[in-house]
Amino acid sequence: MTFDRVLVAGAGQMGAGIAQVVAASGREVLLYDSVPGAVERGVGTMRKSLARLEEKGGPPPDEVLGRVTPVDELADADLLIEAIVEHAETKKELFRAADASLPAEAVLASNTSSIPITELAAATERPDRVIGMHFFNPVPVLALVEVIRAEQTSDETAEAIVSLARALGKTPAEANDFPGFVSNRILMPFINEAVYALMEGVAEPEAIDTVAKLGFAHPLGPLALADLIGLDTCVAIMQVLHEGLGDPKYAPCPLLRRYVAAGRLGRKSGRGFYDYP
Repeated sequence: MTFDRVLVAGAGQMGAGIAQVVAASGREVLLYDSVPGAVERGVGTMRKSLARLEEKGGPPPDEVLGRVTPVDELADADLLIEAIVEHAETKKELFRAADASLPAEAVLASNTSSIPITELAAATERPDRVIGMHFFNPVPVLALVEVIRAEQTSDETAEAIVSLARALGKTPAEANDFPGFVSNRILMPFINEAVYALMEGVAEPEAIDTVAKLGFAHPLGPLALADLIGLDTCVAIMQVLHEGLGDPKYAPCPLLRRYVAAGRLGRKSGRGFYDYP
C-alpha cells in the first residue's frame, strides 16, 4: 500500500497538525471540515506553526502549504485520517460516508484517543482496512503515533500504517483495541487525580503542576495538559473508559464536569484551570 494522497477530515488543532506533518513529508493533502470556516482557520494554524519551524531550519511555509488543498466534501484519496469531535456516533457517520465515497482499496484511519476502533470498522464495508492512528498534540513536535488494530484489521493494513508513521518521522507504538488504548488509560486517571487534589484543597493548580514538572520530569503539569487537550475532551475520554472498563475509578471528577458545564474548556475557550487572555 502507498499513501500519496491523504484526506484529513477535521481541521481543528489535531487535524491541522496531522495535515501539516503529512504535507511536510511530500504527500498531497486534502483538508476537509464540515464546519464553515474551519479549514481556513486550520490553514492559518499550519502557517503559524510552519513559520516557527522555518526559523529552526524547517521548510518554507508556502512549500508545505502548496501540497494542501481545501475541499468541501469527502474526496478521492488513498487514506483517510479522521480527526473530528470525540463522539462515537459522529465518527461512525463519517466513516460510513467515507466508506461510500473513497475507493475500495483506501484505508480509513481514526485519530480517536479512546473510541473503540472495532466499532468504527464495523460501520463500514471494509473493516479489514480500518485502523487507529492516534497522534499526539502538538502533532508537528511530538514523535509518538499510537497504532491501534481493530479486531478486523488486516496485517497488511497494520504494516502499511506503521510504515507510514515512520515515513512521517514518527515513532509508532502498536496497541490492541481496549478503551483508552495505552496512552489515555494511563494519562486520564493521572489528570483526573490531579483534579481531585485541586477539588479537595490539597494544593493550588500551580503547585500541583510544579510537582509533576519538577518531581516527575514531565514537560507539562497535568492541569495545564488538560487545558491543552480540552476539558470536554478529557471528560469524553473518561466516560469511554468508565463505560468500557466498568470501573468507578475512571469516572470523571465532579470538578472536571462542573468546569465543562460552565464552559471552562481550557485553552480553546480562554479559561480552564488557568486563564488564557
